Amino acid sequence: MQRSSKLMLKTLTMLLILFAGTSAAAGKELKIYFIDVEGGQSTLIVGPTGESLLVDAGWPGNGGRDADRIVAAAKDAGLTQIDYVVLTHYHMDHTGGVPQLADKIKVGKFVDHGASVETDGNTPEIFAAYKKVAGDRRMTVKPGDFIPTKGMKVEVMTAAGQHISTALPGAGQANPLCGSEPVSEVDTSENAQSLGILVTFGKFRFLDLGDLTKKKEVELVCPNNLVGTVDLFLMEHHGGDTSNAKALVHALHPRASVMETGAKKGGDAAAWQIAHDAPGNPEVWQLHYALAAGKEHNSKEELISNVDEKCEGKFIKATASADGTFTLLNSRNGFSKTYEKK
Repeated sequence: MQRSSKLMLKTLTMLLILFAGTSAAAGKELKIYFIDVEGGQSTLIVGPTGESLLVDAGWPGNGGRDADRIVAAAKDAGLTQIDYVVLTHYHMDHTGGVPQLADKIKVGKFVDHGASVETDGNTPEIFAAYKKVAGDRRMTVKPGDFIPTKGMKVEVMTAAGQHISTALPGAGQANPLCGSEPVSEVDTSENAQSLGILVTFGKFRFLDLGDLTKKKEVELVCPNNLVGTVDLFLMEHHGGDTSNAKALVHALHPRASVMETGAKKGGDAAAWQIAHDAPGNPEVWQLHYALAAGKEHNSKEELISNVDEKCEGKFIKATASADGTFTLLNSRNGFSKTYEKK
């Protein structure tokens, strides 16, 4: 009888430990830092297990400014290394900062779309410098692949000019906006090669398509929307009007969008208006006040993390729960807003 009681107590203790561990894991959150690299891109994603993924590394030069800002965000997230650095494409404002970043923080693997399609300008030099740093840590992915992360799902939507061929679960509906979408020119640059990812954490979905341009955007959602809806959307191409087609942005139906614009780069009025006019009139959070767009095509200052051209590079931070609830925080003024689960 005594032995049976001890066995029952041991079993109960193990169950309590297991339950506590499960509850702790369920209570963890996903974090996304939208880092100000002055009109480039750098987005740090930290999963519920602490595994990290950085999308793009900003510009080179500037005294290591962008690398320092990325490392500061990583420190805020409690990281000592970045597990994956995903390069959407090989333009200077996205990949140029890789060598400086690698000098300041340990990186596990690098993920890209394959070889550069550009053979002129500074792109070949940027691509060569990246390959030298990445070495045998480089992974090349294609649409439909998953980046092997724990606690969150990271699926490749676009890469090397291609997109997923079948609709994601729950998606695939006909897109009524396709017929009215203007025909866009073919883009032969690295922008159209952008590696785009969908990050899923429970019911929360975040989409980042790099600098994908309109023709490739439309192919992803027309005639049928292969992605479905998302909760948080990073506007492509820094909020430029050569991207952010209405047929894409409105079909995604985001609850909020973020625009990684610079003071004088991106943040075009037409793109801002399309994002603002999406179903439900979602708020557009901005890394910078876009000087050329005018007051009527910039969001309220509480949603802009850097209002002056010369700034301290404040970030925007998203914190998401598995039930789909997420909060956006402006690190400049401490303003935050929570978007409740659907």
